Amino acid sequence: MDSAKSHEGHRERLRKRFEKVGFTGFAEHEIVELFLTLCLPRKDVKPLAKALLCEFGSIREIFDADPQKLSQVKGMGHVAPIAIKIIKNFSELYLKETIPRDSSIIDNYERLENFWRLRLGGLKNEVFEIALLNAQLGLLKDGVVRLEEGVANRTNAYPRKIMEYILRNHASAFIVAHNHPSGSPTPSDNDCTLTNRIEKAAESLEIAFVDHVIVARDKIFSFRKERLIGNPPHTKK
Repeated sequence: MDSAKSHEGHRERLRKRFEKVGFTGFAEHEIVELFLTLCLPRKDVKPLAKALLCEFGSIREIFDADPQKLSQVKGMGHVAPIAIKIIKNFSELYLKETIPRDSSIIDNYERLENFWRLRLGGLKNEVFEIALLNAQLGLLKDGVVRLEEGVANRTNAYPRKIMEYILRNHASAFIVAHNHPSGSPTPSDNDCTLTNRIEKAAESLEIAFVDHVIVARDKIFSFRKERLIGNPPHTKK
């Protein structure tokens, strides 16, 4: 059988399996392979899919990898690494769009946690973000903003700067989030001190401080859920 026809037949079988059952029953390399068929036409991409998993260890590590490092894998070229970045960013936008704007964010809190896990969990440097909420605790339009970014373990976030940003954007409530590139979401003493300072600053301005979320690779720590900040705010009528 002609090699090109054989590859195309294999691709078609993968697509049909996906159309019927999604990724159920797919091996990891088959998932990566199916993605690569969209970027690298007329080429047997199974060896490349296995090489990527061998190099990076998992699908998640592939999607978190720097495009430059991906392009260094023989056969990847420059299109597929950019496509991976596009898909990841598209996923972030999708999750962000599912975060409620018209109803209390607390009712759908898992969506916001998933959004931050995808957005921050794979970063190598520590960043600090804020979600701006309205009086009903719904997310404001374009309400998730990165305030600080630095090298690992050296992000500086100041309560005054946070409050100024909240007031400037007319938010009634907020959530802050940052990541721990080390892999553990357990708060440090500095994290606890910062949270306490933010809580006091918010109280003085009568702004609802909903939560401080710490994101690691596969886990999230919530100060609210652990009862380390005051009682959850009630939705205003």
